Amino acid sequence: MEKKNIDWGNIGFGYMPTDYRYVSMYRNGAWDEGVLTSDPNITLNECACVLQYAQTCFEGLKAYTTEDGHIVTFRPDLNGERMENSAKGLEMPPFPKERFVEAVAKVVEANAAYVPPYGSGASLYIRPYMFGFDSVIGVKPAKEYQFRIFTTPVGPYFKGGAKPITIRVSDFDRAAPHGTGHIKAGLNYAMSLHAIVDAHEKGFDENIYLDPKTRTKIEETGGANVIFITRDGKLITPKSPSILPSITRRSILQVARDYLGMETEEREILLDEVKDFAECGLCGTAAVISPVGKIVDHGKEICFPSGMEKMGPVIQKLYDTLTGIQMGHIKAPEGWIKVIK
Repeated sequence: MEKKNIDWGNIGFGYMPTDYRYVSMYRNGAWDEGVLTSDPNITLNECACVLQYAQTCFEGLKAYTTEDGHIVTFRPDLNGERMENSAKGLEMPPFPKERFVEAVAKVVEANAAYVPPYGSGASLYIRPYMFGFDSVIGVKPAKEYQFRIFTTPVGPYFKGGAKPITIRVSDFDRAAPHGTGHIKAGLNYAMSLHAIVDAHEKGFDENIYLDPKTRTKIEETGGANVIFITRDGKLITPKSPSILPSITRRSILQVARDYLGMETEEREILLDEVKDFAECGLCGTAAVISPVGKIVDHGKEICFPSGMEKMGPVIQKLYDTLTGIQMGHIKAPEGWIKVIK
C-alpha cells in the first residue's frame, strides 16, 4: 500500500486523524461484533456516565515498520490483559483480550498507509479506550459501554536525541493506598494534570511521586515507571501495589536479564538511597526510556553520575536493545512481536 504524503521526519507527538477507527458497543450483557468506521466523532447524552463520573480506561501502544518491511505491534496481548484488569477495577465489562488483539490488528491494517516508513523515527500510535455510555445520574456503574480504538502517526518523542531531564519530588499524591493507581484509568491522569502544570511552571520536566502513606518510598511519575541502575550495574525498579504495571518496564527487565546478562530486582526503593545510584530513567510506550539527569527534592539536588548531556551507558544499552527488538534488528523473544501486514 502506498504511504500517505506526510513529511514523516517532521511530524510531532500529537493527534492526526487517520481513515478508520474501531468501535464496539456493550448492551444487554454482551459486546457486539464491532466495526471499522470512518467517523471520528462520538455522540453522547449530556448525562453519559463517562461525563458525570469519569468511568473510563485506556491503553497505548504502537505499530512500526520493521527493517524487512513488515508492519508490527509490540506485545499487544499484554495491553489487552491490562485493559481487562482496568475494566474490572472500574466495574466495567472487560473487552476480551483476544478480541482486543484482533481489533488492534484490524484498525492498524486499515490504516496501513499511515504507518510511518522504516528509518523515519516515527510510528503509528494506537489508543484503545472504553467508557460508560448510557445516562447515569446516581453514583453507579453504567449499563452500556463503548470500546474504541483510534490511531495517529507520531514522530519520535525526542527530536534530536534524548537529553536527560530534571524531575522533582512532588508534594502531591499520585494515587491513594488501595486506590486505582495500578490500573490505567483516565481519572488517575486527571489527578496528575495540576501537578505537572505546576512542575513545568517551576522549571521541572516531570514529577516523581512518593508513596502516600509514608512519603519515603519512590513510586512512579505522572505517566511512566522509574528504573535505576546501581553503581555496580544492577537494574532495580520500585515495587508497590499502586504502581501501574508498565509493559515497557516489564520488557526492559527481561531484556536486561536475557540479553545483557544484568542482575535485576523489583523492590521498595527509599528516596534516601536514590543518591547512591548511577543512572535513572523513566520508561513507557511514548519514549521507551527517558533519561533522568537530576532529581530535585525540595531544593536539594540529586545528580546522577551519568550527567545531563546524554543517556547513561547502561540505559543506552537497554534502549538500543529494546528498540532493536521492536524494529526487527534483534531477534525478539517468542510472542513479543505481532506481525500485522
